[in-house]
Amino acid sequence: MEKYKKTWQFRGKELTVENGEIAKQAGGSALIRYNDTVVLSTATASHEAKDTDFFPLTVLFNEKLYAVGEIPGGFLKREGRPSEHATLTARLIDRPIRPLFAEGFRNEVQIVNTVFSVDPDADSGMAAMFGSSLALCISDIPFNGPIAGVIVGKVDGNLVINPSVEETERATLTLTVAGTKDAINMVEAGAKEVSEEEMLEALQFGHDAIKELCAIQEEIIAACAKEKMEVVLYEINPAIKAYIDEHAKKAIEEAVSIKGKLERYGKIDELTAQMVKEVSENLEWEDEKARTKAEKQAQEYCVEIEAGEVRRLISEDKIRPDGRALDELRPLDSQVDLLPRAHGSAMFTRGETQVMSITTLGAIDEVQIIDDLTPIKEKRFMHQYNFPPFSVGEVGRMGSPGRREIGHGALGERALKQVLPSKEEFPYTIRTVAEVLESNGSSSQASICAGTMSLMAAGVPIKAMVAGVAMGLITVGNTYSILTDIQGMEDHYGDMDFKVAGTRNGITALQMDIKVSGISQEILREALAQAHKGRMQILDNMETAISQPRDHVSKWAPKFAVLTIPTEKIRDVIGTGGKTINQIIEDCDQVKISVEEDGTVAIYHMNQEMIDKAKGIIEDIVRVAKVGDVYEATVTEVRDSFAFVNLFTGTDALLHVSEVAWERTEDIKKSLRTGDKIKVKVISVDEAGKVKVSARECQEKPEGYVEPQKKSGNPKNKSNSRSFSSAKKEESGNVERRVFKKKEA
Repeated sequence: MEKYKKTWQFRGKELTVENGEIAKQAGGSALIRYNDTVVLSTATASHEAKDTDFFPLTVLFNEKLYAVGEIPGGFLKREGRPSEHATLTARLIDRPIRPLFAEGFRNEVQIVNTVFSVDPDADSGMAAMFGSSLALCISDIPFNGPIAGVIVGKVDGNLVINPSVEETERATLTLTVAGTKDAINMVEAGAKEVSEEEMLEALQFGHDAIKELCAIQEEIIAACAKEKMEVVLYEINPAIKAYIDEHAKKAIEEAVSIKGKLERYGKIDELTAQMVKEVSENLEWEDEKARTKAEKQAQEYCVEIEAGEVRRLISEDKIRPDGRALDELRPLDSQVDLLPRAHGSAMFTRGETQVMSITTLGAIDEVQIIDDLTPIKEKRFMHQYNFPPFSVGEVGRMGSPGRREIGHGALGERALKQVLPSKEEFPYTIRTVAEVLESNGSSSQASICAGTMSLMAAGVPIKAMVAGVAMGLITVGNTYSILTDIQGMEDHYGDMDFKVAGTRNGITALQMDIKVSGISQEILREALAQAHKGRMQILDNMETAISQPRDHVSKWAPKFAVLTIPTEKIRDVIGTGGKTINQIIEDCDQVKISVEEDGTVAIYHMNQEMIDKAKGIIEDIVRVAKVGDVYEATVTEVRDSFAFVNLFTGTDALLHVSEVAWERTEDIKKSLRTGDKIKVKVISVDEAGKVKVSARECQEKPEGYVEPQKKSGNPKNKSNSRSFSSAKKEESGNVERRVFKKKEA
């Protein structure tokens, strides 16, 4: 095979494809260079079909930290389980590719994307999606591609393809869209309350760029493609179909219309089990292996009948399995404050889907540390989604989150973070956890509704309430039906799962997956309009439980105070080896203190008194006396012609005998004693920071008072005019060290 290499200019960046030199034993391989991002994409298939009832496709996105010049953390110093970013990117690639394999294709396919180099401004995920499609198209694997994907950003009012990191930070809309040259088949988006029209405009803009990438792939395919392998598509034995059609088809179709989920599924399962038994016993089979296969196919065909009836009811009769109209929501219920010790809790129920969300507030330095190929190294807001098997009446594995849970959590996080207050407005790390208690479709959107109310109950001042709804699609020939608030059966047997989340003002998140090759702009427009109507109804119900964020956090949540100190004073607050700050923490009942590089100090504790105490100590440490400030000072030492008074922690001042009172003070030692409290005013601060104060400036000046004139050459006056610095020098070394101890530290 000869090496192929060619470069194109794509929307301001350089795209280079190489084939024929690297990974030649894979079914298909392509090295993609997108500016300085380099990804190797390979696609390989088994030559024998698997005996499964699903298409065994695996898509991997392998992050290597050498790609960004970093060494992995931890003891082993090598990459371990995939990061959330790697998992989400692999899902992003899988979703537009999977629908383009033939129905009945059962050969195992593995797509591996290895990231060798990362240019932050040239997205490695989009390069991997392009490479995955290309590797399939030029391989021996039958695939109805090509597909491609792009990120659309709306920056300063303009749409941009694959925006830079800096542009993404400023974007009001970030949309990942994928599809073929003919139609869109996958969408993922986060937005700051954009309108449906803005979203449609961005989708069309993205699809125009996708067409360009598909054209590039077609050019490469013409030059490099291998001959496709012969495959046998999986089919159910016609004899099994005929038997079940005669003995159970009508009963299964009738069971589809039972309204209750468990009752409906229970009846269908009963009929299916009966057909499996009868097919096994009443039809003739060569051996046990053939009998076992027949039992499996009988079960599969009963599912086909169920799916066919669901689709027929909706497309022809415009009746849904539970009797709702196409645009009708299931019954709604919203509640808050279910858990007394949680910082915030809420539960949202929609039909047979129920989610409880719990919000926890933590100190700002309790952020999640990110160790992946993205420029983001920490995360302040986390929305996590848990889907236990009991929520669907099943027994199953429980452990670390799977791809589905990570994906649904990321969608909810994207929807909610658009309305969160800034770190400056609300200096907390925020975690919401969605516990799915019951599920019959659309649990990810229910988690957004519950999460919104949970945040509000916790006192998080979000900008607006967010609700989510899942839309479905049934296409038969040239006709289609769009469904609002799909349940599990409609999701499983339908052609689209289109999740839309947003506020009353606009969309904050989108996710679309389809099982057909693509959908038109007309369908997208209609689905968005129908979703808007449903979202308003859901928000109405949520507002019956809580309509505004609480103006205070829970008594069980940490309270906070924020102050800003000069950056040069950070060292004083922390102290040598953390001695000062640790002492503050100990003295204030283990208060939590976060000090940022810009001088922002956040103090957290359950008890407001302890926060105020710690804040006062820090303010004293960093406080600088200014001319005109008035203090209730403490006399610390008294000498012949002056006294030292303590203004606040770490700062003493000189009070000269002439500044004690308006009247002449004959003996300062008779007027002041160590420990006395005296009100003083700062009258000067020299370049070295030495402070002079006056007590008489805080007293009422006697009527007719005339300032006595100083006599030149008078030794008494000389002593009275000594500077703070010289006065200090005549005192013991211990006095001088006390005054300057902070500077020395």
